[in-house]
Amino acid sequence: MFRELMRAKIHRATVTEANLAYVGSLSVDEALLAAADIQPYEKISVVNVNTGARFETYAIPAPEGSGTIALNGGAARLGQAGDLLIVIAYGYYQDAEEHRAQVVFVDEQNHIVRVETQSRDSALASEPMSFAEALAGLAGAVNSPTEA
Repeated sequence: MFRELMRAKIHRATVTEANLAYVGSLSVDEALLAAADIQPYEKISVVNVNTGARFETYAIPAPEGSGTIALNGGAARLGQAGDLLIVIAYGYYQDAEEHRAQVVFVDEQNHIVRVETQSRDSALASEPMSFAEALAGLAGAVNSPTEA
């Protein structure tokens, strides 16, 4: 049996722009795509940490080293500059296969901080996060209310 598992993730990238008039997709700095092994035009899932919005689209390369993370087309309605995103690519794996996922962590300018290869065994071996640690992590992702 095949299972669809996460194979690549860009974690907490900051949206730099939203282009409603663009045809569609998510523009991602080519250095981030390469580090995560996400191919141009590959299907991706996107999670907006700030709004909870989730959508599927495809990745298109933005200039390498630019730090660009741009919501294009209809996706521009699902976020704004400054929002944090998680970009995920999936693959199909046999149950018996050794599954590994490439996770790219970035800073506020979308520059690579570190890249980890994670597996089921490493995820099970990691220490669970405390409630206080989880709240502290969320505090940075919540925007203050804006005036209407």
